Amino acid sequence: MSEHEQHEHPLSALVAATAEEYAIPGVVVGVWADGQEVFASHGVTSLDNPLPVDPRTLYQLGSVTKTFTATALLRLVESGEIELDAPVCRYVPELVLSDQEAAARITVLNLLNHTGGLDWAVIADTGDGDDALAAYVARMAEMEMAAPPGTRASYSQAGYNLAGRVLEKVTGLTYERAVASLVLEPLGLSDTFFFPDDVMTRRFAVGHNLEDDTLSIARPWRIPRGHNPGGGMVSSVADLLRWARFHLGDGRTESGEPLLPAARLHGMKEPTVALRSSTQGDALGICWFLRDVDGVRTVGHGGSANGQFAEFLLVPERNFAVVSVSNAGPNGIPCNQEIVRWALRTWLGVTDRDPEPIPHDAARAGELVGTYDIDAMTLSIGTDGAGLTLDVRFKAELRAASDIPLPPDYPPADFGLLPGDSDDYIITNGGLKGQRGFFTRDETGAIVGIDLAGRLFRRLPEPAPSIR
Repeated sequence: MSEHEQHEHPLSALVAATAEEYAIPGVVVGVWADGQEVFASHGVTSLDNPLPVDPRTLYQLGSVTKTFTATALLRLVESGEIELDAPVCRYVPELVLSDQEAAARITVLNLLNHTGGLDWAVIADTGDGDDALAAYVARMAEMEMAAPPGTRASYSQAGYNLAGRVLEKVTGLTYERAVASLVLEPLGLSDTFFFPDDVMTRRFAVGHNLEDDTLSIARPWRIPRGHNPGGGMVSSVADLLRWARFHLGDGRTESGEPLLPAARLHGMKEPTVALRSSTQGDALGICWFLRDVDGVRTVGHGGSANGQFAEFLLVPERNFAVVSVSNAGPNGIPCNQEIVRWALRTWLGVTDRDPEPIPHDAARAGELVGTYDIDAMTLSIGTDGAGLTLDVRFKAELRAASDIPLPPDYPPADFGLLPGDSDDYIITNGGLKGQRGFFTRDETGAIVGIDLAGRLFRRLPEPAPSIR
């Protein structure tokens, strides 16, 4: 499709309108449909130093990086150098966790489908040297366990950073060099990088965050190197559509060279663990979130960095892909998701709708009110008698002690329970609008946790009443 045809395509008008509705400085979208690429771009790289964005502008991908980490690991599985069911400590014998018996049981597959029982992350900058990932893994002993290995899915950045360390130990290369040699170079992904020195010579987007009703540049731009396997990649929409075509294909590069057998590649998109009431999907494959939308199976992954967001979705049975990237929070996620939904309707006739919550039930709401946390964040649930609110914040002591400047917290959001007695919920406004999750009960029926964005937040005990 010519540049003129791209500009005249309805996608261009939709992207411009959606970017302006959500106040996003720069949005780029790519669609692969009917054997053709369609691109649309709107806005600028930065409000402080504005340059037009285009399909080769580099954006931070956040957790979409995990799809590259998993694919690189599967190349080593296919070559016999790694076994999916082998314990991670076979490859990283120095691994120490807060539960050493659990450390001995976690498998490579547990890391790739988030069933290792690991909490979300260690918030630490372990430097820019080639030992950054080893140093990060050494600090994983500080983490609590979210669950026994293999018992449930709980999304873990730390798990993927550990998977990156497996890549390093098996190949003898740094994580970044291993991914480049196993995946990026064979597929010709020449716009995909990890290091700021590579990015700064090209056009790249910076993130923005909303503070006091004003968008400001998100700092720092870079992600600590120890987090690269779970979220450190920088790429363009043009490269991401090439990545999509590979995952929709037969495991060969565009020149016909075999990279992964088709059965192994497509096996990544088969369910390995079920998910309950999750925005991300109905199940996890190997890394990929799997979701049935209007009778069609979708395969995808989202990502967020500091003020930058990416949404990546495949529909294998229709040979279709859509990628949307944006550079402002908190509205980057709903902006991307609205564009993806439009693309599904327009090209495939597939409609993705959020379920409607039930009317407020004061008795049920009273069970939920309280404080929940993970290693880095605290989640507070309250009610004014007419509805429920959810407030997620980085822990104050973590902000004070962190050697990494953390992004601003999302403003409080409203949410409601979904029909039935399963304690499922949906967020109804704000930057997390449309996010679904559920509350967990123990064997006595008491609420003991809440899942948000695939992460298990454990309920904290109520403070004892003061005695006067």
